Amino acid sequence: MISKPLKTAILSSAILFASCKEEPKAKENDKTMTENVLLQEWTGPYQGVPAFDKMNVADVKEAVKKGMALQLEEIEAIANNPEAPTFENTIVAMESAGKALDRVFTYYGILSSNMSSPEFREIQSELAPKLSDFRSKISQNEKLFQRIKTVYEASQENPLEPQEQRVVDLTYKQFEMNGANLDTEKKKRYAEINKELSTLYTKFSNNVLHDEENYVTYLTEDQLGGLSDGFIKSAAKIASDKGKEGMYAITNTRSSMDPFLTYSTERELRKQVWENYYSRGDNGDEYDNNELIAEILRLRKERVALMGYDNYAEWRLQDRMAKTPENAMDLMLKVWEASTARVEEEVADMQAVANELGDNITIEPWDYRFYAEKVRKKKYDLDSDEVKQYLQLDKLREAMFFVAGELFNYKFTPIEDGSVPVFHEDVKVWEVTDKDSGKHIGVWYLDPFAREGKRSGAWATTYRSSTTFEGDTNVLASNNSNFVKPAPGEAVLVSWDDATTFFHEFGHALHFFAADVKYPTLQGGVRDYTEFQSQLLERWLSTDKVINQFLVHHETGKPMPKALVEKIKKASTFNQGFATTEYLASALIDMKLHLADPTNIDIDTFERETLDELGMPKELPMRHRTPHFGHVFSGEGYATAYYGYMWADVLTSDASEAFKEAPDGFYDKTVAEKLVTYLFAPRNAMDPAEAYRKFRGRDATIDALMRDRGFPVPKD
Repeated sequence: MISKPLKTAILSSAILFASCKEEPKAKENDKTMTENVLLQEWTGPYQGVPAFDKMNVADVKEAVKKGMALQLEEIEAIANNPEAPTFENTIVAMESAGKALDRVFTYYGILSSNMSSPEFREIQSELAPKLSDFRSKISQNEKLFQRIKTVYEASQENPLEPQEQRVVDLTYKQFEMNGANLDTEKKKRYAEINKELSTLYTKFSNNVLHDEENYVTYLTEDQLGGLSDGFIKSAAKIASDKGKEGMYAITNTRSSMDPFLTYSTERELRKQVWENYYSRGDNGDEYDNNELIAEILRLRKERVALMGYDNYAEWRLQDRMAKTPENAMDLMLKVWEASTARVEEEVADMQAVANELGDNITIEPWDYRFYAEKVRKKKYDLDSDEVKQYLQLDKLREAMFFVAGELFNYKFTPIEDGSVPVFHEDVKVWEVTDKDSGKHIGVWYLDPFAREGKRSGAWATTYRSSTTFEGDTNVLASNNSNFVKPAPGEAVLVSWDDATTFFHEFGHALHFFAADVKYPTLQGGVRDYTEFQSQLLERWLSTDKVINQFLVHHETGKPMPKALVEKIKKASTFNQGFATTEYLASALIDMKLHLADPTNIDIDTFERETLDELGMPKELPMRHRTPHFGHVFSGEGYATAYYGYMWADVLTSDASEAFKEAPDGFYDKTVAEKLVTYLFAPRNAMDPAEAYRKFRGRDATIDALMRDRGFPVPKD
């Protein structure tokens, strides 16, 4: 999952921002900027780095308010410029926008995602409506929009240089999609809706975080059957840290839940852990999200209706690769039929194994992972725990660096602890350079472990992106994971799925580092395309060069045996019914919720009835049930866009075949060069469909994806 710098994440739903190149020089501003660390320009090595070691929650409110005030002054300067609107004095001025606020939101993002606290959440809730007002003052600035419109219309007559034209088109489209053409009354209501939504989004995400932190399952020593020594030691340490010495903690996060459900022999405890996890935001208490979601859906529909759209999905997808909800639904339903049919086969295999073992049960959702693992062993003689012994986190990181060197010519060099400020002792930092020239490219931060106050999942973000319009800037990028921290002296061993996710998120980081764009706006992405590059990087995990060099046993140091490698490759399509169906269920519910009439919607009923209509297998849940679907309801980044992972996977499978067909496979230099040139470097400076055609020589087809998953390829 890609996570934008928070300013962009919060504000991009409204507009692209504007400012003058010069920030106000009033003494009061200078004093505030000097005293408040969050506003200060970054100093130190590598073109300046965030002062994470000095950030303080107490500084947040003042910094955000001052940053907004500075930004609005900049907006007014552009909007009221007496000179005729030009690309330079309007669009370029906007691209130079809000540097102080950008800095503030770098810290804000860390405090929100990596280091949240009750104190910060209270401030976050207080600031949410103020931020909404702030962005409305920009999106509804009539003078500003008229200047943008003038530049846009002139460029339609006399096109600009490609990147200039692209940024003009994107800027105009953003304003247009966010109500810039509405009349005064409708603009007022539009702003009111955004303000209400901002509060609801914050409350939604804080409710989920509450349930993740407060539903912990504690085990006693006689309840550890099936669990690995490493997992047990980690669970013991977590329990001890929570004041439960002598017990073992299963936290309410995927990284803890998933291995427990896969290996624990305690069925009732599996059920309890499963219910805790899939009931986040759905416990009928003050932290329940169902009514919040209904209100979010009503407000979203009302807002787009102001602009003449029938539903939110129609409005949202117009500037995505899919273009229409119908196109997105068509793709998902083509794959859905094959994936649910595969689930039926998987469940039959699991039930047979359960019967053979004399387990008098019917497969339930909390059994799926447990018996799937037994089927894996039986069908492929493949033991996931055996595979795990070769998947050390440190070695996987080295493998990612190796791939980056082969494809991008990057070198990652550790930066000595203390040389660059970090926000937690777990965070480590590397310098990224060109292997041959030594040219500095950027700095990579890694925050790998789960902890209280850190949101679940894995994501990538940037603290500074590469641009050239005001001189070259380097990239400060980070990857964030939630691996369970090991007991002291123990190796961090992860599952194949977690290793894949690690590569995936690193793909986002490489996309940041490889960017070759002039203007900040072009760093943005098209949601159903930006997951493609990271999904593609996952494929290098299973290449022979990575397996043979980096997947070594954590105790003996010996490489993974060829027989085990063959088993992994043979089992590559194993459990694809589960993996595809749990994902698609979430994506389909996301789309259908936004196509439905939300007037009197009951979220729990809608979810249940829609899944029944789709033929959702009862033996597994959605990957993200609606009450904790943060992608969609803690903001708008993935709203009606969760399908984008599947859309991107069509591109991924198709692009992978380009490497498979090349003389040197996944390390073919010619294809790798095209990969960087057309798929990574342009970011959003080029239309995604055009970029893909330049790489592949044609449009992608669904056939490769179906082959990858072991599903029947549809006939024309």
